Amino acid sequence: MANKQLFRTHSAVPATDAVNEAGGVAYALPAKQALAQYAATGCLSGTYYAGAAEQLDKVLGLCGPVDAEFIAKTAIYARQRGLMKDMPALLVALLAARDGALCERVFDRVIDNGKLLRNFVQILRSGVTGRRSLGSRPKRMIQRWLDKRSDEALFRASVGNDPSLADIIKMVHPKPADASRRALYAYLIGRPYDVAALPACVASYEAYKAGLTKEVPNVNFQLLTSLDLDAAAWRSIAKDAGWQMTRMNLNTFARHGVFDEASMIKAIAKRLADPVAVKRARAFPYQLMVAYTQAGAEVPKRVKDALQDAMEHALMNVPVVDGQVYVLPDISGSMHSPVTGYRKGATSAVRCIDVAALIGAAILRANRDAEVIPFSDRVVRCQLNPRDTVMTNARKLAGLPSGGTQCAAPLRELNSRKAKGDLVIFVSDNESWIDGKRPRWSGTGVMEEWAKFKRRNPRAKLVCIDIQPYGTTQAPDRDDIINIGGFSDAVFDLIAAFARGELSADHWVGVIDGIEL
Repeated sequence: MANKQLFRTHSAVPATDAVNEAGGVAYALPAKQALAQYAATGCLSGTYYAGAAEQLDKVLGLCGPVDAEFIAKTAIYARQRGLMKDMPALLVALLAARDGALCERVFDRVIDNGKLLRNFVQILRSGVTGRRSLGSRPKRMIQRWLDKRSDEALFRASVGNDPSLADIIKMVHPKPADASRRALYAYLIGRPYDVAALPACVASYEAYKAGLTKEVPNVNFQLLTSLDLDAAAWRSIAKDAGWQMTRMNLNTFARHGVFDEASMIKAIAKRLADPVAVKRARAFPYQLMVAYTQAGAEVPKRVKDALQDAMEHALMNVPVVDGQVYVLPDISGSMHSPVTGYRKGATSAVRCIDVAALIGAAILRANRDAEVIPFSDRVVRCQLNPRDTVMTNARKLAGLPSGGTQCAAPLRELNSRKAKGDLVIFVSDNESWIDGKRPRWSGTGVMEEWAKFKRRNPRAKLVCIDIQPYGTTQAPDRDDIINIGGFSDAVFDLIAAFARGELSADHWVGVIDGIEL
């Protein structure tokens, strides 16, 4: 009799075609999907398995066979839905070299603040996209970008270097529309200017610096931090601060006496918990978790509680799914790396495991009967109360012991108890390697276990949320499987649409392809 192991039927489990960064068998993502995944998770910084240069080379290589329209749509998605900064600027810079007219059409939709503008100019002039000079069309786009901003907006955007906004102004030579803009440009680039024509925001800033007034100007917070400020000045800054600036500087405010006044505690708590402000700020849910966990003892309880309220608002689009839901957060060793990668002087304190834990806790909060099954090289037991706050359950999950990576482990656990289910959600970097010695024709352990789960639950769907840019998966897309990259709350919209059967067979790529240019 022929060897049953060699000649068994494998129709439900496709053969693998790649080896992942950890050495495990995997499935390569198609070029468009891989580009989308890099755009939604890549920060051009070193990750656990790959360096920043490798990421850049991978993205440049993926853009080769992909049409320019999809690159443009991916840039829009990565910025507007994924809330990314570096990768959208890179994709627009690629378009500038490949299809200038298309680049001009999407420029304003992607390059929407001073940071993105500086990124775009820096990338374009580096030569990595095929050119070193801006050229006439990019100069025209930047001139238009400058013309559309108010004097106040440009002054706020003047913080930052390499290149600075002043450097960019010198490069593109914008034509000022009036005396105020002419004075502002001259002021920014260090040339003589008409003091009387300076915009009010700049004039008030200069007057404050010179000690001519005690009134703290409403300008970019970073323009003031180098000055000698007393508690009253800090309270004035806090009153005018935007939502994101407030979230990021709670400990600074506490250190400088802002919370010594009860009215400031009330005002800042109200600002943080304002659902309209939370939505407008486009905050990552994990940023709120970090602000909450890092708030020191001097930050009042009312302000910390407001962060929890803000988290609830930020997670309003977490789907409520009909049927039984299982969430499988990866807590292995590689998931302890920074979610936005390693970058000298700017490495995020947020780890991949923090994001995975937050997603698991958020889905549990919206789906009280869901089961969260953390795993590394094995399933790790953890009792979670769905009535606890998202913050509480996320911290429990992020604090669990880790190990190697075996993505099949939680599915194997479900199969061992013949579990019934409708939706299974992985949150991982997909770098499974424990079962990496499997022959390629056997498929991955995840697909083998998913085939068993599907035999019991023929209508079940599998969502694989990837939060690191590597380009492979443990379960390829098909009608019942979707791969999503990213760590903004946009992933919840995609989960909801997929669970309701509203996405086409190409799933996530179809969402991006559907963006109107």
